[in-house]
Parts: sequence; C-alpha cells; structure tokens
Amino acid sequence: MTAEAGPDSALQQTVFIVDDDPAICESLSDLMESAGLAARKFSSAEQFLEACTPALAGCLVLDVRLPGMTGMELQQKLVKSGLAIPIIIMTAHGDIPMVRNAMKAGAVEFLTKPFQDEELLTAIEQAFALDRAQRSAKSLERTIVDRWKTLSERERQVLEMVTAGMLNKQIADRLSLSLVTVKLYRRQVMEKMQAESLADLVKMWERMKS
Repeated sequence: MTAEAGPDSALQQTVFIVDDDPAICESLSDLMESAGLAARKFSSAEQFLEACTPALAGCLVLDVRLPGMTGMELQQKLVKSGLAIPIIIMTAHGDIPMVRNAMKAGAVEFLTKPFQDEELLTAIEQAFALDRAQRSAKSLERTIVDRWKTLSERERQVLEMVTAGMLNKQIADRLSLSLVTVKLYRRQVMEKMQAESLADLVKMWERMKS
C-alpha cells in the first residue's frame, strides 16, 4: 500500500528553538533564516509547551539546561503526551548517560556546544524528513479508520476473518451465510477499504490494530 500525502504534509515545517540564552536563540534564528527555514524562539520549556499542539510541524532544537523544567524533562513529557515532534538536543554539559537517555527517548541528534552550523542543519534536515514520514503515516492511519467506519457490522466481521486467514467457506460456516453472500461481503469490504489485494487489506488491518 502506497502512503498518500495527507493534509499534514502541507503544513509549514518550523524549527522550534528552546534556549534560555537570548544570544544563542538569536544566532540560531539567524542561521535558520539564512538557510531559508522558518524558526520560532522560546526561552523555557514551559513557554514552548504553551504553544505546543499536535498540529506543530517541524522539529525542536532543545537545550538541556533551562530554568524550571529541563530539556530532558521536556523531552520525556512530550514522549508521554504522544507529541512526536523530532528533537535535536544541544548542550555544553553533556555526558554519556545523558546522550544515551536522550537517544533512547527518540532524539534525532545530540550536539555538544559549540557545534558547527552544518552539523545542526544536517540534523534538522533529518528531523524534517522524520517529521514528514510520521505525519504521512498518521494521515494514512486516519484514512484507513475513516474507510473502516463505512463498513457495516457484518462487513467488519468478514474483514476480521479474511485478514485472519480464514477461507470463504470457513467464514460462511462461522456466520451461517451462503458462500455467495460471503463473496459479496468480501468484495464490498475490498471496495470500501480501497484495497488492491488481500495483502493490502491485511496491512491496513494491522495498522488499525497497532
């Protein structure tokens, strides 16, 4: 099944910079502008959270040491909230355990200050690609659910049995239906789900269950 670009793919991707040092925020913002990238600056994790919604597209460039909530705590909070915006961690005080924890929690990159502009821009390019892929997958999942909602209760039963590997005759016996009726339901399921093959239908069902 080919992933189709959904409405989310049209959102402008933005680099969200969270650092309590105004000079660093300004410098990174200027770098983004010179690279043709949109950027927004925040001086604390709390300030970012006030603006953070699932609709945000792009990536987060996050300092570790912040007033109040730390960068690592913000990363954990976003993960637990299911807000999967890709994160690039930056710090002048990193250590191996911190790097390990950040990467384990899904950080795209961990940069030690001072770093080269090209290092950050490369990481942002990777983060943007990940963001697009995640949004495309979520859009596809919503589309599949919307299609599933158009199925009747009987068609949903047939869908579950077909994707479980049951043959038409087995389904007919289980549901006390004629073989012809099962074939009809099966065809309707394929049409409504817009599945090109049984393998396609199975992939859709697995996405819904995951």
